[in-house]
Amino acid sequence: MNTQKLMMIFVDGLGIGKNNVEINPLVRFKFNFFNSFFGQMPTLRNSRIKNKYFSIFPVSSTLGVAGLPQSGTGQTAIFCGFNASKYIGKHFGPYPYSTLKPLIIERNIFSVLEKKNFKTFFSNAYPERFFKYLRDGRRTLSVTTFSYLSAGKKLNDLNDLLNDRAITAEITNEIWNSNLGYDLPVIKPQKSGEKFYNISKEYNYNLFEYFLTDYAGHSQDFEYARAVFEKLDGFIEGIVNKMNLDKDTLFLISDHGNIEDLSVKTHTRNPAFAMVIGKNHEHFSRSIKFLYDVKKTIMSFLEN
Repeated sequence: MNTQKLMMIFVDGLGIGKNNVEINPLVRFKFNFFNSFFGQMPTLRNSRIKNKYFSIFPVSSTLGVAGLPQSGTGQTAIFCGFNASKYIGKHFGPYPYSTLKPLIIERNIFSVLEKKNFKTFFSNAYPERFFKYLRDGRRTLSVTTFSYLSAGKKLNDLNDLLNDRAITAEITNEIWNSNLGYDLPVIKPQKSGEKFYNISKEYNYNLFEYFLTDYAGHSQDFEYARAVFEKLDGFIEGIVNKMNLDKDTLFLISDHGNIEDLSVKTHTRNPAFAMVIGKNHEHFSRSIKFLYDVKKTIMSFLEN
């Protein structure tokens, strides 16, 4: 029986940037949980922060390939464990490059873990509009969604959300109401974090994906970036408040930089932000140097 458990948050477009309030909203603003729990935000000159209970560290997202890192190849590297950018000779995104799809089907972490009898889950909920998109035969999916479906898993819908079995991608339900016409209760990020923790009890590996950070980076809007990161800050606070820091493990990783430098509209070549809180956090900080190290590090953690 596999008893080891890992909670994972994938955050799109979160890098470690300069200690410059003119361009970096992560140091320009104070965030309740991050600044109180970690004491400071990491920057390029101070990219590793740790104590007894956590590690924050940089991860190379450039992968030895020229140009700006992109989500399709970066996420493939994270969830499938190989240098996807070097494999196709370039960074590509936001969706997977066509020749990568067979490898994603074969190597993605959900499929590999399920074959080893680990229980996996993807906590994001999807609106009816998305399922209609799938029924219409369209297949432009993110790496995470494509991986989960390739593992034979079922995506969460409105019923799962209402039964506290899933979380909207923007954490609080607000965008489902304002943009998609739903009438859901708006919940605090901390409450969603608690929900994520409770869901995770049933699984060896539970993933939540947050992509508004990438939107905020492209927007170059400081107030929007603050609001987006405040949601993530509160979400993590809700999780950590439920954690036993000696027994539970929360791992956060990004695919590339973006929100940490609002002087440019594009992604950056800054290192991706990685954070581990709780049990064996140093195992992750020692083992992960590049995005493609993530999968094997998770596997060794769960199999230990």
